[in-house]
Amino acid sequence: MPALRIIQPRITRIIADLFLKNSRAFAKFASTIFLLVAILSACAPQATPSLKPPASSLTPPPSLEPIAPTPFEARIGSSVPTSLREQAQKLNPQSFILDASPLVVSNPNLNETKITWVYALVAPFPTVADGVTLDQLQTAWTDGVLLNGTPLLMDESTRDALILLWDAPAASAVRIVSTGDLLATAWAESAWAIVPFEDLQPKWKVLAIDGQSPIRKNFDASTYPLIINFTLQSPTNHQLPITNYDPSKLTTVILTGVTALVRAVALTMEYKGVAYPGEKIRDVLREADITHISNEAPFLARCAFPQADQTTLIFCSDPQYMDLLTDIGADVIELTGNHFADRGAQGMLETLEIYKQRHLPYFGGGADLQDSLKPALFEINGNKIAFIGCNKPDVERFSTARELRPGAAPCDFEYHTQKIAELKAQGYLVIFTFQWNESYNPRPSPQQMDDFRLMVDSGASIVSGSQAHYAQALEFYDDAFIHYGLGNLFFDQMGDQSWMPRDIRREFLDRYVIYDGKLIGVELLTAMLEDYSRPRWMTEAERAAFLNDYFYYSGWTPLISTPAPAITPTLTPLAIPTP
Repeated sequence: MPALRIIQPRITRIIADLFLKNSRAFAKFASTIFLLVAILSACAPQATPSLKPPASSLTPPPSLEPIAPTPFEARIGSSVPTSLREQAQKLNPQSFILDASPLVVSNPNLNETKITWVYALVAPFPTVADGVTLDQLQTAWTDGVLLNGTPLLMDESTRDALILLWDAPAASAVRIVSTGDLLATAWAESAWAIVPFEDLQPKWKVLAIDGQSPIRKNFDASTYPLIINFTLQSPTNHQLPITNYDPSKLTTVILTGVTALVRAVALTMEYKGVAYPGEKIRDVLREADITHISNEAPFLARCAFPQADQTTLIFCSDPQYMDLLTDIGADVIELTGNHFADRGAQGMLETLEIYKQRHLPYFGGGADLQDSLKPALFEINGNKIAFIGCNKPDVERFSTARELRPGAAPCDFEYHTQKIAELKAQGYLVIFTFQWNESYNPRPSPQQMDDFRLMVDSGASIVSGSQAHYAQALEFYDDAFIHYGLGNLFFDQMGDQSWMPRDIRREFLDRYVIYDGKLIGVELLTAMLEDYSRPRWMTEAERAAFLNDYFYYSGWTPLISTPAPAITPTLTPLAIPTP
């Protein structure tokens, strides 16, 4: 039909105009117009179908099928530490890459988690050296110049991680030992090692690198070399720890020996100032989260002016001397001392009131028996820590607390063993302190060892002797640390009297490192008493001689007559301590 050829273009233009001018009008009339076109088209002559499709139809439309992703090859790199690897292997599904960051190619289509892992240079606990420089460590690694005469021990993953930092080690620099055998091998061979932070425990001594140690409060990760970065990469979200070191989980505790602000100590304070005895050690004591002081003498307002040559052993301290304990940052006071009752009930109650006014918790003594037996409890950085202690009474000389009488807590082993177990069950790390029978022998007696070990058997993690004017030996017993006596802190024994043992001026201050509820490190701080009142930190030679002596007394090393060098001590295989 010729008319149809004329009408169809006009209809098309009408449709277009309607759409452009008024889309709503178009919507209303569209159905009618398309019906008319359909009728007219039916009247048109039908063309013979072509056997060849039009050229425009030769290109197929885009496929709607999804494009298959590039296959994702999951892997865990050889440098991934054991603890992180074990956690990763529990992930489900295991479609991920976990490797050292330099070995992971960034992919914007995948989720990425950055992980930071801290390692530590360690040695067997009875090691004199306290640290090395980074240059010394790297020279040992690249040139095989051994730090202490043996290769560095480590597991394979640690070696592979350090290769990323320092390239391949010299053939003689490193010895591979399985993770579970590292500690025993190091002790047997007096060898040093490098381990991940999570593998630290008290039998390791953590060695500082350029003065930086991850178990210290002033640790600066930005300047510490033993840090490896890993990357977790996956199409899905997976949860792994982003680090093995979190400073908000770390708590430090310093335990000290005998304090008695009397005689020459008190007289020196009168002339040189109350804070004088603590001037050279206060910064370290203040830095600790908890600084413990075992103060034996009571404070008494009417205490007489001190005399350096006082012959009687009935002591008291002027209440103004309390400012010394405040100045050094004391956080908890132990009252197990033999001299707490020297000035009777009045002196003890006056002393307790001073501690309460200063908001200082105390333990090991109190206003009555029940008060004396209660522990001092702390929770710092998520770590629950309990202090509890007692006085092994010499009933002929010293009185202890009773139901209606103040005094030091008497040792009631049935009560104390039960209380320790109860505290441990409540999640506390228990520190037990003894005022044991006085001794000037560096080695503990068999009965002393039995009593201290009983507290460990009951659940204590640390047992410390507060009675010893002369320092005593140390011991690892099961998973706990025992120090039978630390020596004096603030007391006037300078070793210049004939009956005093040699080297009574030497003092231990023990710093304990607790991380995520677990004891992971012990640092032996060493001081020398001077001026009848004031400890100072030992020189390098003094410290080496002191440590060598006490590692020998503890049954760990043979007696060394001369101090070992600070960086390269010579140690021989260690023996298991025996009573």
